[in-house]
Amino acid sequence: MNELRTQIQVGEDHRISGIAPADVPPGIHEATITVKRTVRKPLNLDTFPTHDGPWDDSTSTRREDMYGDDGR
Repeated sequence: MNELRTQIQVGEDHRISGIAPADVPPGIHEATITVKRTVRKPLNLDTFPTHDGPWDDSTSTRREDMYGDDGR
């Protein structure tokens, strides 16, 4: 069994497309796909915008004022 490395593209519809090297014969082949994990950096809350000044009197955080009379 030979090992083959190539790049493929997986579309939104989960179809796979790519081009095999010339030494791969036409036909059906068994393949293993390895998905590399992407490491996401931790979320830093210090970078989010803040409102440090006082709120003016026109702003209300009462639930009824924010969502209306039905509470939604």
